[in-house]
Amino acid sequence: MINFNGNLIENSNVITTSNRSFLYGDGVFETLKIVNGKILFLEEHYFRLMASMRIIRMQIPMSFTLEYIEEQIMLVVNANEIQESARVRLVVYRNDGGFYMPEAYSVSFIIEAFSLENKKYLEKNNQYEVELYKDFLITKQLLSTLKTTNRIINVMASVFAKDNNYASCLLLNDEKNVIEAINGNIFMLKDNVLVTPPLTDGCINGIIRKQILGIAKTIDNLNVEEKSISPFDLQNADELFITNVITGIQSVTKYRKKEFGSLFASQLLNKLNAVIED
Repeated sequence: MINFNGNLIENSNVITTSNRSFLYGDGVFETLKIVNGKILFLEEHYFRLMASMRIIRMQIPMSFTLEYIEEQIMLVVNANEIQESARVRLVVYRNDGGFYMPEAYSVSFIIEAFSLENKKYLEKNNQYEVELYKDFLITKQLLSTLKTTNRIINVMASVFAKDNNYASCLLLNDEKNVIEAINGNIFMLKDNVLVTPPLTDGCINGIIRKQILGIAKTIDNLNVEEKSISPFDLQNADELFITNVITGIQSVTKYRKKEFGSLFASQLLNKLNAVIED
């Protein structure tokens, strides 16, 4: 079952050939994690969604309150009888009509929910090698920070990673700086300095990125910086890790000839789980 504009229906015949998200990528989305009936970081997701809709000039319905969005998410989670942990995808797109120029700014939404095995964020000890993806670059602009339904560079980078046996790839902006991974924000630890690219470099405004920055700033003797990361910087790092709302933290074990530890990332993961438990 899915939630289509507040109605539970079977997952079929919802997207038409006139759907603007399908035709033009005219939509935004949120990926959320639910644990024991609670949506993690709900307010952060909600305000990011509202900001994204305003930026791309969508008409925000009066009904789109925080409480309404929470209710609609839990409606489909419960309908699918998911008891403990769930992955939810909420897509908001502009309604059918028009070509590039929309006929209206009104919107529809679809919510899907899938069961997850793990409630807590777990430390992953698997080998996780990454490489730069250089075929296409992400523009340094506000639109690049939004989770829109047009993610073709991420798709192409995923194909490259699969074809070359990498776990993921790191994406570059048009100044050739590293801004994120295919599947989340990137952090780099060097000595006692934790660095992640600023939003002005074009990286996704990640929910867990924000949480990690907040947690890291409470750690004694650790400097936290939002600044550009060059490909050269990666090979001098002590640790690299990727963050997203489903995985939490994924340590990078290898980039080219450099291998990385994960001790600090493990400590951060424990602190992130403590935030969730609180």
